[in-house]
Amino acid sequence: MRRAVVLRRQAVVAAAAVVTAVGVALPTPQASAAVGSATGYATQNGGTTGGAGGQTVRASTGTAIHAALCGRTSSSTPITIEVSGTINHGNTSKVSGSSCNTAAGVIELKQISNVTIVGVGSGAVFDQLGIHIRDSSNIIIQNVTVRNVKKSGSPTSNGGDAIGMESTVRNVWVDHVTLEASGGESEGYDGLFDMKDNTQYVTLSYSILRNSGRGGLVGSSESDLSNGFITYHHNLYENIDSRTPLLRGGVAHIYNNHYVSLHESGINSRAGARAKVENNYFRDSKDVLGTFYTDERGYWQVAGNVFDNVTWSSAGSENYPAGPNPTSTTTVSIPYGYRLDGASCVPDVVRQTVGANTGLRVSDGSCSPQTPPPTTPPPTTPPPTTPPPTTPPPTGGTNLSLGAGADGSSKASGTSYGNVRDGNLSTWWSPAGSTGTISIKWGSATRVSRVVIREPSGTQGSIGSWQLINNDNGAVLAAGSGAGSITFSATAMSKINFKINSSSGTPRVGEFETYAS
Repeated sequence: MRRAVVLRRQAVVAAAAVVTAVGVALPTPQASAAVGSATGYATQNGGTTGGAGGQTVRASTGTAIHAALCGRTSSSTPITIEVSGTINHGNTSKVSGSSCNTAAGVIELKQISNVTIVGVGSGAVFDQLGIHIRDSSNIIIQNVTVRNVKKSGSPTSNGGDAIGMESTVRNVWVDHVTLEASGGESEGYDGLFDMKDNTQYVTLSYSILRNSGRGGLVGSSESDLSNGFITYHHNLYENIDSRTPLLRGGVAHIYNNHYVSLHESGINSRAGARAKVENNYFRDSKDVLGTFYTDERGYWQVAGNVFDNVTWSSAGSENYPAGPNPTSTTTVSIPYGYRLDGASCVPDVVRQTVGANTGLRVSDGSCSPQTPPPTTPPPTTPPPTTPPPTTPPPTGGTNLSLGAGADGSSKASGTSYGNVRDGNLSTWWSPAGSTGTISIKWGSATRVSRVVIREPSGTQGSIGSWQLINNDNGAVLAAGSGAGSITFSATAMSKINFKINSSSGTPRVGEFETYAS
């Protein structure tokens, strides 16, 4: 049974009005943008800038937010919407137009791009009304509160998710928000921050998630493995039953978060997911890391975390806690720069920085909160422009694939198995469909402990979830999502398989490199 929780309400002040019967559009003299710049995986895949460079309007109703989206020249015209006051069912109607696809009773960011929604003045409260992002890209949400969104009872909105993303979503930065519920599923609530159906390159930073049965998920089922490249940093998870987050496949970077009162489980890495979990502070909680409620295991790399009054259940069928002495089961390469606060000061830094209406303060990496100037990137985020899995890792040693054999499950027209071991990234192998297996083989057992999968230029990011398999005995050597460098325990084998289980578009493997160390 889910625990009942109590919402801590915040006062808000209406500060402006906009389009439609409840207001008038108010373009500001100069375009504005969210404070600071995106961090984490949201800096990848071209970066996340939201509505920067476009017009800025103000809104104090949900209908006005929709009208601002629909009033753009196109669905990709940049826009920043400054929101104040309380957005609810009574003031959120559907608006039609060629540049939008909205619905009543939910803030609908559907089939659009280049949008910032930022709370101004005393901030904005989305009361019992969720924010739904679907088939969209380059979205920023900052300095807002979303509370008490229900999937059952009355009123309902957004499937019960405070913020939900699904169906080919790319590059979303959610920053300094407060996401709250007043109970669990039995009280009508679902997740606070959910991603599914091919959602990638998302960062959640300096936010509060509390008083809910479910913190959030990445992937709606064990077969929904096309999501990933998610960063969670400097967030407060408080009074949550589980899913902080639940990861199904994909890669996540989880650092400098403060977890308090997780009642059933915390970070739940499943179905081949890989999480880098570092310098977090866990307090008064149970089973804060592991694979739970399934026998499809996930993986984690841990460093620098503090476990303060954390209890661990015994391992068993469909229950694989990482503790009481968590150790790494994989390695995760992070493609962007970032600065870690020491875990011991995380509770204090998080207390001073997280949530809406707290001054948008951030950490400087030395446990000292500060307010970033507008549009100035924090020092943790250099501006890489290529997706993380495609950054060629350093190799070193002899590529054992050169001169070896190759075969696979199928090949698309114009491609060849041998193209993955010719040292030439301008040639490649693709399966006949969206999934398939490519293999490297030798005449005798060969010792391998590292594989590098490289995608040809211009096709990066298409490879989704995968497994690396010892063909000699069927053992899974590693599993994860995206191309890049893969390490595992040194193993002697005569054939190694790279099995692609999901992809976006047609996956291409330019080189399948193998190394002894």
